[in-house]
Amino acid sequence: MSKFLSSRTVRVLTAAAAAAAGLAVSGTAHAAVEYGAHFHGHQFAGGNWGGYVSFGSFTTATASWTEPSVTCNSTNDLFAPWVGIDGDGSSTVEQTGVETDCSSGHPVYSAWYEMYPAAPVYYNVSVGAGDHITATVTRTATNTYRLDLSDTTKGWSKSTTKSLTSRHASAEAIIESPTDSYPSISGGVKFTGVKFNGTNLASTSPSGLDADDRGTYTWIPGAIGSDGQSFTISRH
Repeated sequence: MSKFLSSRTVRVLTAAAAAAAGLAVSGTAHAAVEYGAHFHGHQFAGGNWGGYVSFGSFTTATASWTEPSVTCNSTNDLFAPWVGIDGDGSSTVEQTGVETDCSSGHPVYSAWYEMYPAAPVYYNVSVGAGDHITATVTRTATNTYRLDLSDTTKGWSKSTTKSLTSRHASAEAIIESPTDSYPSISGGVKFTGVKFNGTNLASTSPSGLDADDRGTYTWIPGAIGSDGQSFTISRH
């Protein structure tokens, strides 16, 4: 177990628990991990997070990306692009995105949301490489959040409203691997339309975070584009 993973709670999301919560498991086992709060690695600025984070009491965070095609390097490979509120400087995260899990030996894509520290919830929808994804998290009341996720390629959208006592500490567009082990992603992951409180990412005083990959590689976010709303994160 990695030094990062050992410092966080790990839960198994079972089919029975999923059914009780009114959600569906999409026919494949999901990794027994949680996405969640940002903690620093020994030498990586983002530890388990890579991307951009802005600090403050944000009420919305939104971004889009094209789900990348990947090559699994090992059955430990697991990662997700996601958008969220909180988690950097707080112990809760309200987040939604798409997971790629290589535990079966090939990439399996799953749409999910998570109200960390609760376990992730997986939607029973089809999603795959090349799909255009848009994710939005909105704080609708003091501690109530709506999590919206859509796939315009497949033509589905999901909206979930949940409550969680939180600090309203940050907003972010992130890639994360709870196992610190990423598949190969040609060209990296490009986020577009990144806005917090309806304001372009570049105008929200963002901080870049580098993510650990097997303790050898680092995922580094590139400069924010001239549109103020886009960036690509790639392995170095």
